[in-house]
Amino acid sequence: MADIIRRFGWRHLRSAPTAHIRHHKRGKLAHDGRGLSFWYRSLSAALSEVPVDDRELAMAFHARTADFQDVTVQATVTYRVDDPALAADRLDFSVDPDTGSWRSAPLEQIATLLTETAQQHTLDVLARTPLARALVDGVASVRERVAAGLAAEPRLPATGIDVVAVRVVAIRPEAEVERALRTPAREQIQQEADRATYERRAVAVERERTIAENELASQIELARREEQLVDQRGTNARREAEEKAAADGVRTEAEASRKVRLARADAEAARETGSARAEAQAAWLRVHGEVDPATLHALAATRLAENVPRIESLTLSPDVLTGLLARLGRADGGAGA
Repeated sequence: MADIIRRFGWRHLRSAPTAHIRHHKRGKLAHDGRGLSFWYRSLSAALSEVPVDDRELAMAFHARTADFQDVTVQATVTYRVDDPALAADRLDFSVDPDTGSWRSAPLEQIATLLTETAQQHTLDVLARTPLARALVDGVASVRERVAAGLAAEPRLPATGIDVVAVRVVAIRPEAEVERALRTPAREQIQQEADRATYERRAVAVERERTIAENELASQIELARREEQLVDQRGTNARREAEEKAAADGVRTEAEASRKVRLARADAEAARETGSARAEAQAAWLRVHGEVDPATLHALAATRLAENVPRIESLTLSPDVLTGLLARLGRADGGAGA
């Protein structure tokens, strides 16, 4: 919308570069162009403002497919006013000289024209297309048909409108139909997921079986090695016992031989000792036989005195003394005889 200011009964208009201004004064064209700025009197001026920039028109409408299914088509049409003078002649782009606002709704008229034209061609395409194919290939076919139909529409160039681009955003069925269509895909996805789960479980079971077999093989190998170890330990123990028995035999034979030698030596020593003792005893007897009895008595008394315990006091009774004197008398008498 153009900017209009008031000064002393005059009006000053300043437009944007994307707006085409047409100023008629008393039925004659006084100003015509983009981005104009000029003074005018509101009582004698007729102004038109035609936007010449690219504009996006979003549209959504319902259509029916060949199998009588209702779908919603969402599309966007980009257009611009290519001939502002022609558009101003065909449509009411006049603005209030005091406020600069449009007196009517020319852009809504353009939107209606484009929407109805696009809807007409869309219905023509989808009426011959089943729902499944429309959901798969309908976007491209509808876009091509709408673009071709808008390009061939005679009212658009006659109004000075140029269609820049056509985009079909989506073709969607009703919510219930869409859920029904999603069900097979979801079931297939679920089946794939279940199959993947079963395969994963099968792989896990196979791996567990392999691990169990490996553990069993390890246990069997361990048991075999334990058996070998037990056999080897038995062999070693038997060999050790045999070696110990042989060593004990050798040690016993050596000990017996040593004892025999010691016994022989002891016997020889005893024999020699006995012979020496016998000879000594014989010599002792021979010497005592040659000595007189008095000397023997003295030796006996001496030996007796050596072996008798110490006597602190000695009491002699008359009987003992009488007997002792009688024995001494007999002894003296025998010696004198």
